[in-house]
Amino acid sequence: MKIVVCIKQVPDTAEVRLDPKTNTLIRDGVPSIINHDDKTGLELALRLREKAGGSVTAVCMGPPQADTALREALAMGCDEAVLVSAREFGGSDTYATATILGAALRKIGYDLVITGRQAIDGDTAQVGPQVAEQLGIPQISYAEEVDIQGDALTVKRQFEDQYHILKVKTPCMITALSELAEPRYMSVGGIVDAYNKEVKVLGFSDLKEGLNPDWIGLAGSPTNVKQSFTKQPKASGTVLSGLSADEAVEAIMSSLIERHII
Repeated sequence: MKIVVCIKQVPDTAEVRLDPKTNTLIRDGVPSIINHDDKTGLELALRLREKAGGSVTAVCMGPPQADTALREALAMGCDEAVLVSAREFGGSDTYATATILGAALRKIGYDLVITGRQAIDGDTAQVGPQVAEQLGIPQISYAEEVDIQGDALTVKRQFEDQYHILKVKTPCMITALSELAEPRYMSVGGIVDAYNKEVKVLGFSDLKEGLNPDWIGLAGSPTNVKQSFTKQPKASGTVLSGLSADEAVEAIMSSLIERHII
């Protein structure tokens, strides 16, 4: 079985700031990491390979520096890594990104495609399902448990306060929740091997036969981000001090009644 995992290199949101004038992310000095859900997808792929055999290929669409994320995937145990990168791809929204990744996956070949549920920098949860539509394969999103038997997968899918148990045959797409598995650490030997392996690069010229230039990049993106902003801090609340417990309860109840909350 050939398993392909789509990963994304994202800024560490714990250290992200916004430029108040341009409403864009300030990326200078902010470390980049593999998106959390995608890393879970890598772990799932490696466990499925250990159980059923086959190979695991990590694919990342991004600028040249995304090579670092792919090296990390190799150090975790992936067999191959592919960087999808070209100036023509810049500014792509989720639809254009899925179009490009779909073309790349058709060229690479696959039995099972895994992505994370969503990326922490965009939070759309759209790219995985859109890639499945591009490829014309069945998809199961929000996977929290996956088992494999031959060419079929049994997936426990999160659904509000319940879950679905679904069975699907390959080729198919799965989007993984971060709760599905705890990603393994890179080993020292894995890191050494990762930097001795080649990361294959697919550019626009490699994929242009399967791509319409009008459907990729900024010009081919039907959506765009109008504005970004940080969460506004809440006003400080009223502090009740110097009151007994009964007096504090009475003051709170009076305030709630006055505001017609109760």
